[in-house]
Amino acid sequence: MLQRWRRFLPEIALLVATVFYGATFVIVQDALEDITPTGFILVRFAIAAVVLAPFALSRGWRGPGARPTDSGRMLVFAGALLGLSAFVGYVCQNVGLQHTSTSNSAFITGLFAVFTPIVQVLVYRRWPQRSVLVAVLIAVVGLYFLTGADLTLNRGDAITLGTAVAFGIWFVQISLFTNRFDTITLTTVMLVFLALYALPGIAIEGFGELTGRALLAAIVTAVGASAVAFSLQLWAQRTIEPTRASVIGLFEPVVAGFVGYAVGERLGWAGYLGAGIVLAAILVAESGTWRKASSTQLRDATPGNAQSIS
Repeated sequence: MLQRWRRFLPEIALLVATVFYGATFVIVQDALEDITPTGFILVRFAIAAVVLAPFALSRGWRGPGARPTDSGRMLVFAGALLGLSAFVGYVCQNVGLQHTSTSNSAFITGLFAVFTPIVQVLVYRRWPQRSVLVAVLIAVVGLYFLTGADLTLNRGDAITLGTAVAFGIWFVQISLFTNRFDTITLTTVMLVFLALYALPGIAIEGFGELTGRALLAAIVTAVGASAVAFSLQLWAQRTIEPTRASVIGLFEPVVAGFVGYAVGERLGWAGYLGAGIVLAAILVAESGTWRKASSTQLRDATPGNAQSIS
């Protein structure tokens, strides 16, 4: 039984990461009333990098799929690329929110599940599994109902679309690098660059005020939604292809919706329907993996295969 569940540890890890992402949405919104978006990015990711740094320094940089050409310099390059994609995503999302509704922002951001397979095809020259592509289509419908988005496109929506593209690239980049480098070390380098990329923005828009609630939000998101969640996602994507990972990532707005319910917000019937559709999409995306695991278990359990293994 334990061996059976171990097959799904990457999926469980990725789901836990999305819970961290979605559960912190409300406190980040409150914090941004006091501190500027780039100021919050600097504090959040600087704290996260400090938290992980001792572990990274004790582990080295090589991953299970390290190549002969890989080096510390390549690790820095990978971390810089990952940090840049994530930073662009966060900035476009924050700027877009100033010109569009929260529901539109949530819906358009979730379109990273659409852009991820496009980027994956361009990079890997192969399509994801059919069940995963079907799951993407189902998830987009669910996301629309969940967020109650308006299909009209304004300037804020166009800017937020950059978030979806950036995170689509980010999901694919993670899969490119995560096997080549140690998870904790790569995550730490990425966090350092995320903080550094915020410095020019602070010079332009200022820092704001680091109030008690802004600092608390930064610490909570730094530890849970950054140091822990990023590490879990990078580790999980060693075995989960980018498009399937992006569909699982859509569990984040579902979590955010139920956290909002806990603080008095109500999704309405369309929102709960959308949450159910997104969950169904995740099940569809995972169905291929479950079938593969079941067939492997049956094959390994046959007497002929047992003898050949021994």
